[in-house]
Amino acid sequence: MAGGMIGGPSGGGYRRGGSGRRHQPLAEINVTPFVDVMLVLLIVFMVTAPLLTVGVPVELPETKAAQLVDRDEPLIISVDAQGRVFLQETERTVDTLIVTLQEIKKERPEVTVYIRGDKGIPYGEVMVVMGALVEAGITKLSLVAKSPERAQ
Repeated sequence: MAGGMIGGPSGGGYRRGGSGRRHQPLAEINVTPFVDVMLVLLIVFMVTAPLLTVGVPVELPETKAAQLVDRDEPLIISVDAQGRVFLQETERTVDTLIVTLQEIKKERPEVTVYIRGDKGIPYGEVMVVMGALVEAGITKLSLVAKSPERAQ
């Protein structure tokens, strides 16, 4: 064995000692798991958002009018195909609807009420509900319709 090399059996020629480089800790944040979680949450919210609408099944008429935007939680009155009246998801008679709306009007004076009427019911039934709203003192009314789906 000639030479002064210190090393492994293959004669690799490396030295151990105090002059070796030490590995410094990596000071970067790995955002990949964060992005993965955010994408999953986005998909979950996109799937569940349409399910959060009022659960009274009403087939709305179509219109080409633009959609309105309201900042408060909407107050929705629905009239289904059988002529039953619902406040949010609770079935009401016209008389109990007037009393409830008067109480709501006291708490929220600027309340806007959205009326959803099934397209198969007579126009007069929706007018009865609108009359009850006026009798309760509510003057901001909006009729809800769906936009027609356009063929691409």
